[in-house]
Amino acid sequence: MQLKRRRKLVSYLNILDQPVKFNPFVFSRSFVLWAFLGLIGGIIAGIYWIGLEFLTHQLAFFDGWLVIPLMATCGLLAGLIIHFIGDPGEINLIVNNIRFNKGKLDPKNNLSMILSSVLCIASGGSLGPEAPLVQITGSTGTWIGKMFRLKGEELRSLSIAGMASGFTALFGAPLGGSLFSLEILHHKHAVEYYKAIIPAFVASCFSYLVFAIIIHLGLGPTWDLSAYKYSGIFDFGYAVAFAIIGAAFGWGFIFCIKFFKFIFDKLHLPIYIKTLIGGILLGVIAFYFPLTRYFGHHEINELLLGDFSLTLLFAILICKILAISITVTSGWRGGFIIPLFFVGASLGLIIHKIFPSINLSLAIVSCMAAINSCVTRTPMSTTILLATLTGFGHFIPILFASLTGYFLAPRIPFISSQMEKE
Repeated sequence: MQLKRRRKLVSYLNILDQPVKFNPFVFSRSFVLWAFLGLIGGIIAGIYWIGLEFLTHQLAFFDGWLVIPLMATCGLLAGLIIHFIGDPGEINLIVNNIRFNKGKLDPKNNLSMILSSVLCIASGGSLGPEAPLVQITGSTGTWIGKMFRLKGEELRSLSIAGMASGFTALFGAPLGGSLFSLEILHHKHAVEYYKAIIPAFVASCFSYLVFAIIIHLGLGPTWDLSAYKYSGIFDFGYAVAFAIIGAAFGWGFIFCIKFFKFIFDKLHLPIYIKTLIGGILLGVIAFYFPLTRYFGHHEINELLLGDFSLTLLFAILICKILAISITVTSGWRGGFIIPLFFVGASLGLIIHKIFPSINLSLAIVSCMAAINSCVTRTPMSTTILLATLTGFGHFIPILFASLTGYFLAPRIPFISSQMEKE
């Protein structure tokens, strides 16, 4: 009997000596890693944004005809950075690495991306900071994952979570940023890496929190389109009709990009000469139409509050599409999400000028949703992002417009790496 008791005592002591393996909650060590990545992503985004705003204010002194030599010089400098430090690539490379390179985003060219993109955006290029931030924070996720010896889907999920943290910080929409980081990777009609949604969502929330503290960001819409009142079931029909027009301009934008890409590809010149040529062309456009300068974060509000003639709005719309196309194809670095929203806002204002009886907010938000969904194939995240950024209180009309733009998109995607791997 005594031997039996001793054996029981030894077994109890062995159990107590082992670490407690039972956890009654979903919470785990992985949550801490995702949250840590979000904090780091928020800090990176905050520092990047402060530096970008500072340089933008410094370079805003150059206006009038001075904008032409300014943008030419910044284009040349950005091209030299890419030539000598390394080419950070574009969104195609990010998508390819996530899908076909085991989720690894290489951080070695982050310095080149930071320096070149800040110069391009601050001087007035028609590309925004979303793509550079996604590249930088996504590769940070890869680096942290390697430090913790993660492999396979865990490493890929951490890279996607890093991408989401960067995108969320800029747009202030954790759920929209999380979905965008998954949708941009899809092929056909499938969101492929759905396992990464919770890591992306956690990282996005923490990133947004830190970014908001750093730059004193408040809650509320960036572009106020809240003055919409539902007037009946026909509003959904209007949303689809406006979205069809938006999708048509999405096709026009894609063809414009392909045209300028063909031209710049024919020019067998070093990257810094191409960025110099792009800078001169962008400077000329900005000289004649100053509202097309920059990526549109503040300019959309100027567009909404201004009283522009129909002719001027058409000119701004066409010149903005040209400016984005030249910026993308000449080697300048940045993202085209917010510039596309600017194009959509211009188109919505034009429709309202032609048909004053229609609701202005509905026209603008439908065109913004359709053109972005048509080009990027991200209807879910586009819907959530626009609902957050515009304060548009009714979610479903935006969803109808986003889906219309998505299903009217070209069969061959604009982001070529979204095609299914053969």
